[in-house]
Amino acid sequence: MSRPRSRREQYSDETREALLTTATSMFAERGFAKTALSEVASAAHVTRGAVYHHFKDKKDLYRAVLERTETDGMATIRDAYLAHEDPVAGAMAAMNAYLDRVVDSDYAEIVLRQGPIALGWEEWKACEEQFAAGLIEQIVTALVSAGRLPPLPIATTASVTFSMLGGCGMAIAAAAPEDRLRIKDESAEVLARLVGGILV
Repeated sequence: MSRPRSRREQYSDETREALLTTATSMFAERGFAKTALSEVASAAHVTRGAVYHHFKDKKDLYRAVLERTETDGMATIRDAYLAHEDPVAGAMAAMNAYLDRVVDSDYAEIVLRQGPIALGWEEWKACEEQFAAGLIEQIVTALVSAGRLPPLPIATTASVTFSMLGGCGMAIAAAAPEDRLRIKDESAEVLARLVGGILV
């Protein structure tokens, strides 16, 4: 049985959560470059020392914000997939859940618009692959096993799918807010036709 958490540990967790929540809002609204750690600390009602206790610098804080945002997003996408016994229906539900997520302005800003700026392209891409690759490979494997996809190479098919979905996500995130729903719907139609073209 685990020991009860001390008041100091509880306070530390609460401080970290307050910093992440505040930073998420500020990064989404202002962007990475225009958000200072001192401003995050002030808005979260903690000292700068508390920030550096949890995060070594602004990039480290941003990485934690992005990872938390992606963890929440992937949970929604995975739930959409698992809600269907049929792997095709599950795959389409997961795809649409991802596109819906990208329409959310905070997700689009944190993950797709500011992420490469804050972390650099290579680290950002590795982070995205870390969150998405496993589920995409799981879906591709299920489709092949069910005989709904030809016996294509799993890893390569998953990589192509990741790039295709990412391209659609970038297009939605780069659009003006009033255009995002339209581009999401167009992307969903194109993706459904492309996927439908290789299903058996």
